[in-house]
Amino acid sequence: QVQLVESGGGSVQAGGSLRLSCAASANSFSRYCLGWFRQAPGKEREGVATLYTPGGNTYYTDSVKGRFTVSRDSAKNTLYLQMDSLKPEDTAVYYCALRPVSPWFDGRCGESADWFSYWGQGTQVTVSS
Repeated sequence: QVQLVESGGGSVQAGGSLRLSCAASANSFSRYCLGWFRQAPGKEREGVATLYTPGGNTYYTDSVKGRFTVSRDSAKNTLYLQMDSLKPEDTAVYYCALRPVSPWFDGRCGESADWFSYWGQGTQVTVSS
């Protein structure tokens, strides 16, 4: 019932910026954990940034703090990841994900990929030196 479609990936030089978008088919983003994950060649999938809606609580992995910003536009049912000061080690396939949560959820979405229920198709981000 829920479909996620990512866009905005591409190839950039180190120090450049990209903004990823994830459009959801759900009626609205209401009491969801929303997240961005990435998987580089030969590595496991890792959590990049997650966000709780409507509360707005966020999580960032240490390697992207200060460079990446996760946000959402509830009216457009769209999740964003603004990526600045990109580094070659950011090269990966980036996925958006969603998990509905209960009304009493504490707002801590965490970093575990296997906890999320719905996934987009992924978009490639390549950062060259």
